[in-house]
Amino acid sequence: MKIGILQTGHAPDALRDDLGDYEHLFQRLLDGHDFEFETWIVVDMDFPAAIDLCEGWLITGSKHGAYEDHPFIPPLEAMIRYIYAADIPLVGVCFGHQIIAQALGGKVEKFGGGWAVGRQTYDWEGETIALNAWHQDQVVERPAAARIVATNGFCDNAALIYGQKAFTVQPHPEFGADFVAGLARHRGPGIVPQNQLDEVAANLNEPVANERLAAQIASFFKSRSIS
Repeated sequence: MKIGILQTGHAPDALRDDLGDYEHLFQRLLDGHDFEFETWIVVDMDFPAAIDLCEGWLITGSKHGAYEDHPFIPPLEAMIRYIYAADIPLVGVCFGHQIIAQALGGKVEKFGGGWAVGRQTYDWEGETIALNAWHQDQVVERPAAARIVATNGFCDNAALIYGQKAFTVQPHPEFGADFVAGLARHRGPGIVPQNQLDEVAANLNEPVANERLAAQIASFFKSRSIS
């Protein structure tokens, strides 16, 4: 099964040589699930010529806000609506989660409650799981078609499913401890409060459910179900 990665941002320069860019993080996350990948760097206005070039689409994270004025956002929103209408499975993570919600009628904003960084716990349909996060923006109003899959006290709409059409998550199952530590070093200082960066460092070696989310993403692409 061919998955198209729509890359909406770049990893920090200081991390890219050793850990790869966002496309590489997702390819490693989904390794072993019998996918092949092709990437379009849409943040640089590199878009696929047609939505049927791939059997599923995945939208990555980004440092940009879905509500900001960037050239790539209107055509990406249009592409999301085309994919959704064509019933091609669509997955979004962090910015991808937000831009899908916005394109389908939801609302995204810079959250007044501040940042969620590092290991966070979520109520995942009655079960507590942990995942790494790195965001201030979040979906504050979900589209009518979306159902909440995961939530916590900071982020109401932490994971959403849109029937058999789209599955989106706010936290980052593609981020391992090394990448989160790198973000704390290179993107956190002066932006994220120091006490939160200290918590990131303290929790780096605690377990997260990345493999579980990889299996759910793979299941959604293949069978339109996350169970």
